[in-house]
Amino acid sequence: MTRRPIGYYVHHQGAGHVARARLIARALDRPCTLLGTFHAVDPGVASVLDLPDDRIGEGFDGRDHAATRPLAFHYAPLGIDGLRGRMARIAAWAAAADPVLIVVDVSVEIALFARLLSVPTLVVRLPGDRTDAPHLEAFRGAERLLAFFPETLDGGANPDWVRAKTEHVGFLAAEPTGDRPAEDGSLVVVYGRGGAGGHGADLAAAARAVPERQWHVLGPVADVPSAMPANLHLHGWVGEIGPHLDRAALVIGAGGDGLVSGVVARAKRFVCIPEPRAFDEQVATARALAALGAAIHRPAWGPPEEWPALVRAGLALNPARIASLGRGDAAGRAARLIGAMADGLDPGDRAPRCVG
Repeated sequence: MTRRPIGYYVHHQGAGHVARARLIARALDRPCTLLGTFHAVDPGVASVLDLPDDRIGEGFDGRDHAATRPLAFHYAPLGIDGLRGRMARIAAWAAAADPVLIVVDVSVEIALFARLLSVPTLVVRLPGDRTDAPHLEAFRGAERLLAFFPETLDGGANPDWVRAKTEHVGFLAAEPTGDRPAEDGSLVVVYGRGGAGGHGADLAAAARAVPERQWHVLGPVADVPSAMPANLHLHGWVGEIGPHLDRAALVIGAGGDGLVSGVVARAKRFVCIPEPRAFDEQVATARALAALGAAIHRPAWGPPEEWPALVRAGLALNPARIASLGRGDAAGRAARLIGAMADGLDPGDRAPRCVG
């Protein structure tokens, strides 16, 4: 008997969504198709529905701010061909594939659209204040909610019914395996795909202020000065940040899922400098980590004279605090949860579809 497939919608802000979708899709024991815009990243799985880009411009915050926008949506601009094509392609795929479930990571609009297509959803919850009407309606329409962070970090503003509906599978990261490089005392600064990157002058000033440490910077850096301190190393994009994290005595970076998962999995001392995101998701993560003594929260990069004390404070952290937030095998737990949901929704005696 052919098992009905699962759809997995992947948001195109940052690399974290597609990274965890790839891990989970590979762990599922049922066919899974990733739905998303993949022009800038390899989804890494065989079954993909590549969607037209619906963004009205680079750098927007995911909301259209139109006065006529229905209150159940964040993003429903008028006259956007990419948005129309995106929804049409999802509808055509759903009609042809008959998915048992769509995992939505993340989009209020896709979650509600799937409901209109009569497809059950499992909606991913991100950190931050998501008590606005669109989020709550997407949560209400979902069968279950999935959080890739521990319950310890769940914000107190969320209604009880949202918490009760949520499965916290924990931080998802590829678990370090085999022999890992020993720490070499270096500082590693990480900039991800979803942010603005670093500024060369700021990095150079910080490196000069802490000359006894080697600074290794991963990701994009703009405005690099011609004269760079000898202890500052700009690596740009790297294929795998894990070996750099392994060697670091202290990691400095934003509060995105990918980096936070990596430092938790490796029990790394962490200075979290959250980047601007809608609904303050990174700020919420940074504050929660700091409240637990698991990281230092720094709202912005800061002047060079503050870096010696900040590095000392970061190095004084007890790495057991951040390690305690990890459970291991989050991808496996998520895949088992999704698979069990699919099995419950597809008992094998489903009435035939009416296809016009």
